Amino acid sequence: MAAPLSDTPLSPLQTIAVIGLGTMGTGITEVLAKAGREVVGVDISEAQAARSLAALEASTARAVQRGRLTEQERTEALARVRVSTDLRTVADADLVIEVAPESYEIKQQIFRELDGLVRPETILATGTNALSVTRLAADSARPERVLGLHFFNPAPAMKLVEVVSSVLTAPTAVTAVTNLALDLGKEPVAVGDRPGFVADGLLFGYLNQAAAMYEARYASREDIDAAMRLGCGLPMGPLALLDLIGVDTARTVLEAMYAESHDRLHAPAPILKQLSEAGLTGRKSGRGFYTYDAPGSATVVPDALTPLSGAGVAPGRPVGSVGVAGSGTMASGIAEVFAKAGYDVVLAARSEEKAQTAKARIGKSLSRSVDKGRLTAEAAAEILDRITPAGSYDAFADVDLALEAVAEDLEIKQQLFATLDKVCKPGAILATTTSSLPVVACARATSRPQDVIGMHFFNPAPAMKLVEVVRTVLTAEDVHATVREVCGRIKKHAVDCGDRAGFIVNALLFPYLNNAIKMVQEHYASLDDIDAAMKLGGGYPMGPFELLDVVGLDVSLAIEKVLHREFRDPGLAPAPLLEHLVAAGCLGRKTGRGFREYARR
Repeated sequence: MAAPLSDTPLSPLQTIAVIGLGTMGTGITEVLAKAGREVVGVDISEAQAARSLAALEASTARAVQRGRLTEQERTEALARVRVSTDLRTVADADLVIEVAPESYEIKQQIFRELDGLVRPETILATGTNALSVTRLAADSARPERVLGLHFFNPAPAMKLVEVVSSVLTAPTAVTAVTNLALDLGKEPVAVGDRPGFVADGLLFGYLNQAAAMYEARYASREDIDAAMRLGCGLPMGPLALLDLIGVDTARTVLEAMYAESHDRLHAPAPILKQLSEAGLTGRKSGRGFYTYDAPGSATVVPDALTPLSGAGVAPGRPVGSVGVAGSGTMASGIAEVFAKAGYDVVLAARSEEKAQTAKARIGKSLSRSVDKGRLTAEAAAEILDRITPAGSYDAFADVDLALEAVAEDLEIKQQLFATLDKVCKPGAILATTTSSLPVVACARATSRPQDVIGMHFFNPAPAMKLVEVVRTVLTAEDVHATVREVCGRIKKHAVDCGDRAGFIVNALLFPYLNNAIKMVQEHYASLDDIDAAMKLGGGYPMGPFELLDVVGLDVSLAIEKVLHREFRDPGLAPAPLLEHLVAAGCLGRKTGRGFREYARR
């Protein structure tokens, strides 16, 4: 047996073998060759090996066209790559990275063969994102030299690499591979061995919930995807992302996660099994949640589920004037949006002074737009003139649409709706901007529940394009049609959903945030590594802990409690660490301390 690897530092990893030349293996090969490494690529299929080489030639040619490589650098990089169908060609490698199919049987067979081929000091890395690195290592004759090296697709573009240690892995192997990742221009994150690691561990739970939401016919695939893109700034919606990853791959990852966690949030949604077994695995097969114009294509084509624009929509009610109730940031932002779209707006608060303060806030916002060249001073003045502040809700007597944006407290909202019921004219639409409370409870506080609907704007309202349009079982069709039409006129993207806790965005976002807290609570990974993993590996604009501190830990805890109470799923119970921080008054940026500390202004 070889000497313990931890005793001696390893020399730089210069010759590297990649086993499995699919999309990921080819991408890793390209990254290594461009960084000056000698690469031996191996695939059991001669045709696949040839396709991989052709893909490398095409990809590097595009890099030359875009000025990212010189022709000489391309020639040298391609000269460093050899492909083969013979595993014996890896004998001299310093590091072997396998990216074979996600099967213990296949991967263990590769590792057993490698044990008899490579040098004693060679490190063996698995590219798995779902299987246990420890189990693969234990089956090897050199468990201290086995670790996980999880690249993200497409490997040349994605910065994140998760370096996965088992309890058997020698520290020097981790150091050597981490140094390699840095040399490749990647950002390595050290993680322990559990299915999904950090990025996929958080991502796949969220994707699974989106699939279950669609399967329950709660919202259309288009609306679920648009909600998460526009409401959270994500590069892709969850169902489109499942099609890109592969529905079958997602199911495999989730099965492994559930086997480890027994968390119902990780139990694959039945639709993933149905699609997988029907061969509808996403882009690669030409059909998954969406239909594509050819296998492997990214171009979505209409199918039987594609909504027909304007089909079956009831005629709406005329809306010329709008009332906004409230004096906070959200109320003034919504009033600004409507005034910009040409509506006359009554901005009412509990006192004339509060209403005037809210209007002044809108004035400052419009001035900033003028300073940035987005508005002329004349246009800003006209917009502001359309807003009439009022110290009483009696001013809503003639409005066609009344929206409340007061405190997120059901009793306060119900009292306000009872007032609106009395002061607003018959046929006026009454809307709540709640993000977590039942819309029907507001509707029942009136004598006209058919006229009540949810319009959940996102903060800051002038900038955020999304509005979740929330129908109760009592909402009239023409009320829904009117609100959809109004959203178009104020240049917002409306998505339809039912009156269920969290609607679309919060129902998918907050369990993901809660799971990130659980990772820290269990000492699995650090705040910084988790935030980096989700930004670099998932394309998220902010890491979960950055976002929690911005949203406010008290607000986050309240939403988690609402979700847990409604769905009664143990996996949705707020993480104790979140409860402890809120109890200690650490609420995020607004108090100067949350998951991180901030300089007080």
